[in-house]
Amino acid sequence: MNVIPFALLAGFALAAVAASLFAIFRAHILVHVTERRAQAGVEESEAAIRTLRVALDGLSEELQEVRQQPQVVMASATPKPGLNLSKRSQALRMHRRGDTAQVIATSLQVPQQEVDLLLKVHRILISNL
Repeated sequence: MNVIPFALLAGFALAAVAASLFAIFRAHILVHVTERRAQAGVEESEAAIRTLRVALDGLSEELQEVRQQPQVVMASATPKPGLNLSKRSQALRMHRRGDTAQVIATSLQVPQQEVDLLLKVHRILISNL
C-alpha cells in the first residue's frame, strides 16, 4: 500500500516534466518563427533602402545637371496698373459726374483703352436693364 502514493507522485512528476518539455519545445519553435519574421523584415527594409538610394542618386545627378545649366534671367516687366474693383467703381462714379474717359484714365493712372472698355460695357449693361 505504500507504493501507490509514490506511484501517483512519480506519475505527476513525469507529467510535469512532460508538460515542461512540451512548453520548452513550443517556445523554441516560436523563437525560430519570430527570428524568421524579423529577418524577413530586415531584408524588406534593406531592399527599400537600396531603392531609395538609387532614387536619391538619380535626383542628385539631375540636380547637378540643373546646376550646370546656365541660368536664364528673365527681365521682369513692371505690371501695368489695371482696373481693380476699387478703381472700377471710382471710374464709374467719375463718369456719372460727367468726367471724360481721358480725365478718368489720367486721374486713376490706368490706360484710356481700359476706361473706354469699362464705359462701353457699362452702357451695354444699362441698356439691357
